[in-house]
Amino acid sequence: MSERRWYAVFTFPQNEKSAMKQLELREVEAFLPTYETVKVWKNRQRVKTVMPLFPTYLFVNIEKSERSRVLQSPGVIHIVGNVHQDASIAASEIELLRSGVRERSVEPYRELALGTTVRIKRGYMEGVEGVLVRKGNGLRFVLSLKLINQNAAIEVRAEDLDQVPD
Repeated sequence: MSERRWYAVFTFPQNEKSAMKQLELREVEAFLPTYETVKVWKNRQRVKTVMPLFPTYLFVNIEKSERSRVLQSPGVIHIVGNVHQDASIAASEIELLRSGVRERSVEPYRELALGTTVRIKRGYMEGVEGVLVRKGNGLRFVLSLKLINQNAAIEVRAEDLDQVPD
């Protein structure tokens, strides 16, 4: 019996939300990390919008036997990996993203600045590594999903972090 694992799914541009709905209709557990942003229209009207945290990517929790259900969903291009094997993502990384989305403390982080590599030392995210950057008075933990070359900044208390030796 195979076990469920999280995989990144590459979608058509600006189709993440519709691909997510199609996966849900096929009873596939899927997660689309999002964040709120304020757009200013030409008439200077400010509108809150919900945007995908990682454009063209969402995540599915599937067994290998469910792979075809994902690939047959409209909007899905492929599951991230190589020709021989899909590459899974640690459940702890997905849970870190989910907690950041729930608490609305997650935002896109496009350029990974040089900083200190840190590891979360307690809680359900224990062991997850990332880069620490300072922003205002708070600390931001940057989770880097190397598989899809994307990053997200998430608020983490300083006392929950340990520096990773070089």
